[in-house]
Amino acid sequence: MLQANYSGKIYEAGLDEAGRGCLAGPVVAAAVILPPDYYHPLLTDSKQLIKEQREILRTEIYKEAVAWAVGEVSHTEIDQINILNASFLAMHRAVAQLAVVPEYLIVDGNRFNPYPAIDHACIVKGDSKYFSIAAASVLAKTYRDDLMQTLGQDYPHFGWEQNAGYPTIKHRAAIRIHGVSPHHRLTFRLLPEEVVEAAQIIK
Repeated sequence: MLQANYSGKIYEAGLDEAGRGCLAGPVVAAAVILPPDYYHPLLTDSKQLIKEQREILRTEIYKEAVAWAVGEVSHTEIDQINILNASFLAMHRAVAQLAVVPEYLIVDGNRFNPYPAIDHACIVKGDSKYFSIAAASVLAKTYRDDLMQTLGQDYPHFGWEQNAGYPTIKHRAAIRIHGVSPHHRLTFRLLPEEVVEAAQIIK
């Protein structure tokens, strides 16, 4: 069963990101502060939930969280600073937008760039261990999925409404046929067998 608190601090924020392995779009992170005794029987790692469950939980988190915020780092910034640093930056941007300043941060994963003046702990598979990290994973994924669906309306051949920019067979087949969009990450290996030149960007 997931736990409500790691540090013993009242205002403990869980952090997680979505979109790190995608070929297109931003990386998105969320920060969520839940009540110290929070419990929900359905809440867990967003990857273990179906879309309908994530939508139910998103509404629940908005209602019950002490504070929540979402931060994003664009595909162009990812190309400039690399995806690892971009993931940390997205988390920092989420923390900076919280209406309540957290006393402690718990971060999904094994690495993090420290946030100024706030202690943190990295927790491997934290989204399946702590409610606040699981909540952050739900908010980050649902926010990003909605964003990619909107972007996909202008580039329907990439199938972003289904794959959210991840490297599926359909997505890579569309890159071979149509070239890359203005939202693709050009420093990523978009096609396994070749390097896509920036000159192929479609308008």
